[in-house]
Amino acid sequence: MKKINLLIILFLSLNIFAQKIVFNSNQEKANQIGVLMTKSYERGLFNGNVLVVKKGKIIYQKSFGFTDETKQTPLNKKSIFNIGSIAKEFNAVSIMILVESGLLNLDDSISKFNFGLPKWEEKVTIRHLINYASGIPRIESGLNAVTDADAWKILKSNDSLLFEPGTGYKYDNGNVFLQRRIIEKVSGMSFEEFVIKNIIKPLKMTNSVFDPKLGYKSRTSCYDMDKVRCPEMNFISGWLWLDINDLYKWIDAMNHNRLISKESFQTLLNNPYAKDEGGSLGRYFEKDDLQRHNGVSYKFESIFLNDFRNDITIILVSNNLNKVWDLGHIIQNLMLGKEYEIPKKSIYQAIRKNALNDVNKAIANYFLLKKSYINEYSFENPGELNKLGYELLRLGKINESIAIFMLATREFPKESNLFDSLGEAYFTNRQYDLALESYKKAISFGGTNGNAEKMIEKIEKIIGEK
Repeated sequence: MKKINLLIILFLSLNIFAQKIVFNSNQEKANQIGVLMTKSYERGLFNGNVLVVKKGKIIYQKSFGFTDETKQTPLNKKSIFNIGSIAKEFNAVSIMILVESGLLNLDDSISKFNFGLPKWEEKVTIRHLINYASGIPRIESGLNAVTDADAWKILKSNDSLLFEPGTGYKYDNGNVFLQRRIIEKVSGMSFEEFVIKNIIKPLKMTNSVFDPKLGYKSRTSCYDMDKVRCPEMNFISGWLWLDINDLYKWIDAMNHNRLISKESFQTLLNNPYAKDEGGSLGRYFEKDDLQRHNGVSYKFESIFLNDFRNDITIILVSNNLNKVWDLGHIIQNLMLGKEYEIPKKSIYQAIRKNALNDVNKAIANYFLLKKSYINEYSFENPGELNKLGYELLRLGKINESIAIFMLATREFPKESNLFDSLGEAYFTNRQYDLALESYKKAISFGGTNGNAEKMIEKIEKIIGEK
């Protein structure tokens, strides 16, 4: 009997010891994430909320920064964000709910719903729409606002497809728009009503709202690095804003098949037409058994990494477009015990304001900072200058963008992507000889997935027609 009691005591002791090890490990991870996020916030690299969950337990959760550019109201865990493309998951899952109810078939053509679209509607199926393989006309260009009425007008007035359905991939919100209209047609209720009834209420997502207006409780506004608020844009309807805890409830429900079956979840997770592009639920990396989905809407940015193998979910939501993508992956490495680095201060941010007003002053400032603070700023990251060059290019400051891209290629003389970018700036400026030279260098340093070759062909055709 004594032996049995000793064994029980030993077992309990070992169990308590094991629990302490797990607790200490989780606490250590939480401390490391805390340092990472605090430093990133202090360096101006993150303004938003973060949540890390492992095996159903919160490892780390915290808010950093403010709800808008006035910096009067701190963020909290109930702050709601525009999560961009992640919100497209709600229409895709709604489609699968209707499929499982026997009300839809993924291979139904959209002509079945009598939308009055051109003849191409006979070729396009629901399966094409949820995988962005439909080839339907684009409903938007750049940041131009598109309402529901605009979307219908564009789709009904374009007789041709971008490509034959199932033969290509085009990530465009026209696919999302039609999914939402199909849900309405079949269910007999608005898209918003369907989601509230079949998703929000069952999952007890108590702090989620569609298309909230400015002034709605807990609503955030995005702003840029100059503390200027983003414009409020009209857009197609049906975008769900939510807080970080509701977003986790959604991800967890998908992981445990609370709304749709595992088979339906896999159907949405794997894109048969463009495996490397991802589908309605973001990108699935089979080797790592990892789902990643990110969303950007103006200066709002969100990301979640859903690690099925290790049962870890990492979520970041932000209203100040910055390092959300990078931080998500850094936290993943940290949680898996891999090497990671806390991001340095952004050289892009440091010289951006100068570059918008006087590019020569910006370049001079770049070298001054490099001389005195080389270890504090991200000089080793070619993406920083590339990002600035493209911002200038989008603003129509072509010569300034060329100057930044030239700086970038001097700083990173074997980076093919930077020569590709410089080639684009020269092409935009109609300096075709210089564009050709840059694109050829891009190819010599490894290429840019065929883009440089396509541009060379395009330029040679232009030159030949002169």
